Amino acid sequence: AISLGDTLRVVTDYPAMALSPDGRTLVFKDDRQNGLLWLKRLDDLEPSSIPGTVRAQNPVFSPDGEWIAFVADGQLKKVRTSGGATVTLADSAAIGFGGAAWLDDNTLVYAVPTLLTLRRVSAAGGTYTAALTDTIITGGGIGQPVALPNARGVLFMNCGSGCVTMDIHVLDLETGKQKPLLNDVAQAWYLPNGRLLYVRRDGVALAAPFDLDALEITGEAIPVLEGVDVWPLNGFALLTWSRSGSLVYVRGTGGAPLNSVVRVDRRGAITPIDTSWYGQFNSHALAPDGRYLAVGVGSGSALNIWIKQLDTGPSTRLTFSNRDRRPAWSADGKTVAFIRDSASTSAVFARPADGGGPDRLLARIDRMVQEVVWTPDGRWVIVRTDNTTAGAGDLVGVRIDGDSTVVPLVASQFSELHPSISPDGRWLAYTSNESGINEVYVRPFPNTNAVRWQVSNGGGVSPVWSSSGDALYFLDGDLHLSAAQVEVMSPSTFSVGRVTQLFDASNFEFDAFSKSFTVTPDGREFHFIARRRTMDGDDAPKVVWVEHWFADLEERLEQ
Repeated sequence: AISLGDTLRVVTDYPAMALSPDGRTLVFKDDRQNGLLWLKRLDDLEPSSIPGTVRAQNPVFSPDGEWIAFVADGQLKKVRTSGGATVTLADSAAIGFGGAAWLDDNTLVYAVPTLLTLRRVSAAGGTYTAALTDTIITGGGIGQPVALPNARGVLFMNCGSGCVTMDIHVLDLETGKQKPLLNDVAQAWYLPNGRLLYVRRDGVALAAPFDLDALEITGEAIPVLEGVDVWPLNGFALLTWSRSGSLVYVRGTGGAPLNSVVRVDRRGAITPIDTSWYGQFNSHALAPDGRYLAVGVGSGSALNIWIKQLDTGPSTRLTFSNRDRRPAWSADGKTVAFIRDSASTSAVFARPADGGGPDRLLARIDRMVQEVVWTPDGRWVIVRTDNTTAGAGDLVGVRIDGDSTVVPLVASQFSELHPSISPDGRWLAYTSNESGINEVYVRPFPNTNAVRWQVSNGGGVSPVWSSSGDALYFLDGDLHLSAAQVEVMSPSTFSVGRVTQLFDASNFEFDAFSKSFTVTPDGREFHFIARRRTMDGDDAPKVVWVEHWFADLEERLEQ
């Protein structure tokens, strides 16, 4: 185990480590708000910070070890390991789950904010090209690209429903086509010995022979490492290695990220809701009276909805199918709707919040459903369809009081996300990438084709209405929670006044495909999902540095 100094901790909520090709230098991001990248050289006791890397994520070394690429504020950038000014390589790079791979031909492949495709750009900057042209992928978002040798291709993650499902795919850069490789795997890398190293959700790393020409696994996988910290909510394992044979990873229990729901005031001050309540939370919804939370808990084949009485009240399991996610409350607070998955489809069900009744089918359509909201009058559910291809991710309405015909609400060639209906039921807020980046828009409901207004400027996602309808909250392009003042709402007009940045929310769990926060009825506080930290009694992450790991790996493979 290595020390990162007396005050520094590596952030563990998203990929934040990379090892230089010679295995002598580790770059990592600290877990402080607006934190920097740091260099920890094997021969130095203390790390040194890299200026110009505020809010940097997903660091990766160049093949010669002279540069570090990273994503910050929605841009792909690079900086010399020796210091100096940062250089912007590309705009519209995905933060969080996204990431980049630096190839041997001195190009970079990176994920875009829509998480629907991969782009490629020269390490010198310039015009990007499409790296992935085959976008017919079942699941959810594309991210975490990892380079294969000789610019042959990249491995990448296909993450569904906030990484409830995680699959490894391989992209052939010669053809632009991709294919799946591994199911329920957090991350994978190609090793110089011809093996594919990958980490399962349970924190066990395995190695399997891999044909670099055919881009296929050709033999049995053998366990080679245990106890790797895995963070499934963002689809990655906390492990990095170098071609010199060194390995660095964060020790963890694997597969069960413990997080909690926290209360945050308008200044950004954090208060745990209940320090004894934590688990594998992946979504949440606040009851209209602010007294209960419906929480999606679990992963893979064990997904259910629980109800938590705030603050120190009990947490009670509501559903039992092991396939239920993303809860939504009815306006009267008596019923919770949720999405239930089957082998190839999903449907919207509902159950009384007190558990005193059977499940009831609300809507079933011919496409996968990924989000659901209930209109205040209880007559409609608005659902967002799966966004696995460009032009998907539509918002459609289904009446639940009679005619169940699917009504397109916002169905375009672009991707729409995060439907949110105003308290009076007259306005539909949502996220769209029609401008090239995600922004927040509002349309009248149900006559959504009449007109639309843009609310955010420079990036915006995850809109949530205040209980009075006089404010619309959203996360801006830098993941600051912002409040847009709603000044005029008449049957035909909508106007947004001042937009105020409240606080930096980038350290909380961010779900690119579902709402990441809720707001209390009085508008004074917000609820976010946060990973358990030292204040909750957890130890600091233990970073392990292994030299000559390839020799140990060969011994294990020969046994």
